[in-house]
Amino acid sequence: MGRSVVRAGAERCHGCRLPPRWCVCGMLPQVTTGLAVDVLMHRREQWRPSSTGALVVRVVEGARRHVHRPDPRSRAEVRPPEKLLRSGHDCWILHPRGDLPDATAVADAAAGPTQAILLDGNWREAGEMVRLLGHAPLEIQGAPPSSIRLVRLPSDGAGRFWVRDQPAPGQVSTVEALLALLELLGDTAAAARLRAHFELHVWATLRARGKRARADEFLAGSPLHGELAGPTAALERDAPR
Repeated sequence: MGRSVVRAGAERCHGCRLPPRWCVCGMLPQVTTGLAVDVLMHRREQWRPSSTGALVVRVVEGARRHVHRPDPRSRAEVRPPEKLLRSGHDCWILHPRGDLPDATAVADAAAGPTQAILLDGNWREAGEMVRLLGHAPLEIQGAPPSSIRLVRLPSDGAGRFWVRDQPAPGQVSTVEALLALLELLGDTAAAARLRAHFELHVWATLRARGKRARADEFLAGSPLHGELAGPTAALERDAPR
């Protein structure tokens, strides 16, 4: 298993970014979906162990990561990464400021080929990236403007990302936005597998932070409590007490 040292000096797995004792890599099968997934990650987010954009790139087959690197010394608009858009795909950029898709749009997206761009950062950083994408001449990258949508998804407002505080109802983590999209498009098998990865990752992160009671509470309320019994039991074995 690859390991790295983050800025704080703690030893962490290169894949899941958890301490080696709580590494969840390889415990669940990869997520396969016909949806093309790209994560536009703010440069600060790539150093945050709690980034769920990194989780998406790790577990979804074919998912790509692009790092947004604004220049703090310049007021000039930073352009999107050159290869952000996928040729021949309609593109949905997910953000709460977008429009709710109607039934026709959902059916077209489900039929594909469709690309989802997920914005990974805190809410200020995500807003910065939305402005970047909104102002950029994306059509020069090979896609007509009509094929690019800023989309928000139906949400009950209840997030399961207990690692960070939810800023406001409907403002969920990057991976939960992808979960909602997969369910909307009817890809229930991919959604179920991704949810298992997400629930296991949140639980292991809480345990790694020493929040055992909080982790137990999270697992007890998980819709996948039974399914995750094996992996969590394996991680608990020989866990620090």
